[in-house]
Amino acid sequence: MRQGSLATLMASLVLGTALPVAAADLHLYTARHYDTDNALYDEFTKQTGVRVRIVEDSAEKLIERIKAEGVNSPCDVFVTVDAGRLQAAEDQGIFQPIRSAVLEETIPASARDPGGQWFGFSRRARVIVYNKAKVNPADLQTYEDLADPRWKGKILIRSSTHIYNLSLTGSILAANGPEKTEAWARGLVANFARPPRGGDTDQIKGVAAGEGDIAVSNTYYLARLATSAKPEDKAVADKVGVIFPNQKGRGTHVNISGAGVCRNAPNRDAAQKFLEYLASPGAQRIFALGNYEYPAVEKAETHPILLSWGAFKADELNAKAYAKNSAEALKIMDRAGWR
Repeated sequence: MRQGSLATLMASLVLGTALPVAAADLHLYTARHYDTDNALYDEFTKQTGVRVRIVEDSAEKLIERIKAEGVNSPCDVFVTVDAGRLQAAEDQGIFQPIRSAVLEETIPASARDPGGQWFGFSRRARVIVYNKAKVNPADLQTYEDLADPRWKGKILIRSSTHIYNLSLTGSILAANGPEKTEAWARGLVANFARPPRGGDTDQIKGVAAGEGDIAVSNTYYLARLATSAKPEDKAVADKVGVIFPNQKGRGTHVNISGAGVCRNAPNRDAAQKFLEYLASPGAQRIFALGNYEYPAVEKAETHPILLSWGAFKADELNAKAYAKNSAEALKIMDRAGWR
């Protein structure tokens, strides 16, 4: 891209003026099931005149659909949550690499595929949530501390097969190696308050109800409870606190929600412009305020509820690294008895 064109594009992203894209429909397959994302699509259409056509399903079903459609697939952009699912899509040949000065300058290297196949546009920290009446946070400062026998019968966490835990364990595997990671997983399983079930919200509610003292959750689940219009949800949030693990070491594991341009995209130019739009201040604000996610772009607006928990050091491990570790992580978790 020539320097003048890049300057024009950056100015349009910042000022919210129309982007230079031909007005043809953009077909977007998405595994993000958030009503607030409609604001992203509406604003893109407003700026460009390009209508966004949505197909929504699970990441696994969308990947199979794109594969079945083959060269005739109308999919221009595939969107999903978690780097593990983005990597799965890449492994099955869903994406094509793109080169974009805008994305390379705005999206941190840790939140994008080095080969340009996919990019992260929002972040979600996987934190420790604790019962404020029962746990001293000074005693629980790292993910590794979760395996300490002092927490026997205290920990609530969802299934090992869920992608959030696969990615978390993949990051621990990258940091500590297979032997230490398996020892950690065995210690964690020994500390379970009950067999894993439900989602992250269920774990948080379980801590508030006394089923366990500690949970592992993505931040936006707690943010939803804290900002809920339901008094019972706010009561849950009031009973728990947040620990950002490993602040004196590698930092807290942070996953991404992201997207890539599909291999057979009929409207490739608009697809790339859509990804560049997602990195703009306006789109980053929608991610942050609409679904309580941390923005991927440095210094972009963050929701006040997230800011209230304080700044934290994030693990800078590239998302591709922990995503590629998912298969080995699952084997380790299985051997440890984490189901």
